[in-house]
This record gives sequence, C-alpha cells and structure tokens, in this order.
Amino acid sequence: MTRIWKETGFVEGDSWVIETEDRKAGEGERALLPLKAFLEAATESNEGDFGVLIAPADDVRTLEPHLDRIAVVALAFPAFNDGRAFSHASLLRSRLGFKGEVRAVGDVLIDQIPLMLRTGFDSFAVTNATALKRLGEGRLPGIPQHYQPAAAQDNAVEGYSWRRIGRG
Repeated sequence: MTRIWKETGFVEGDSWVIETEDRKAGEGERALLPLKAFLEAATESNEGDFGVLIAPADDVRTLEPHLDRIAVVALAFPAFNDGRAFSHASLLRSRLGFKGEVRAVGDVLIDQIPLMLRTGFDSFAVTNATALKRLGEGRLPGIPQHYQPAAAQDNAVEGYSWRRIGRG
C-alpha cells in the first residue's frame, strides 16, 4: 500500500498516479508522465498542470522551459542507495526555482525523509512498513546539526549552513 505523506501528515485523495502496464490513471486521477512522454505532451499542448516522473538518469534541467506548467515533479528512488534524486531536488529548488510539489517515489525510508525535506522534497509516496508506522506515530528522526545549506531552511541557529548562504 502506498500512502502520500507531507509534513502536515498523510494526504487523503491524492490524484497523481504512476502508470504501469497494470495500472492506468482512472476517473479523477492524473498520470505522472515519464520525462520523454512529458516532453512530447508539453510540446503538443499549451495546457498546464502536468505531473512528471524523473528517473535517476534523467536530466532534470530539461524541465526548465516547462516549469510553470508542472504541478508535481516525482523523483524516483529505485533503491535506497541511489541518491541521484537528492541532486535533482536540489537543482529544481535552488537553481531552477521550481515552486511546485517535489515528491519522492520508490524506496523511501524513514531515515532519509529529514534529508529529503532539506533538499526540497515536500511530499513522499511511502510504501515501507516501518516508515508508514513511524510517520503515523509522528516519529520523524531529526537532524540536530548540519554543515550545508538547504532548500528548506532551518530556523535554528545551530550548524554552519549560515556561513555559506550569506545570512551572517
């Protein structure tokens, strides 16, 4: 079972679907299109509110001319040890200025969620039983100190990221 989680809790009635051969978007649902299909659809249509699925090897920078037409960018984690989506999220937020939803999909583990939040993710498609349980209990692990700047800024004065982002 997959559930969508945001910092405010679990989301009910999310309409975005990653289509497979067995699962297609139905009534009231919208497809998260793979990058190639998204680029084709964006070229053919002037409409907005797309959802796009970015695989680890995709170049997220190809989305730049279309960012104002994208509601959700889903970044795939095919395995817990494949962190390329962290870089994609950081690029989307800091360099490309994407303001829409950035969602982690795939192998999303509870220990990675705080780091994902820092790099710009704001929603998570969670299937891992431990992660679902801990999120349901409100038990998200924290990061007490950090050395690098983040897309989602901390209000804490601890750590050293303030040295790099020109606040001080």
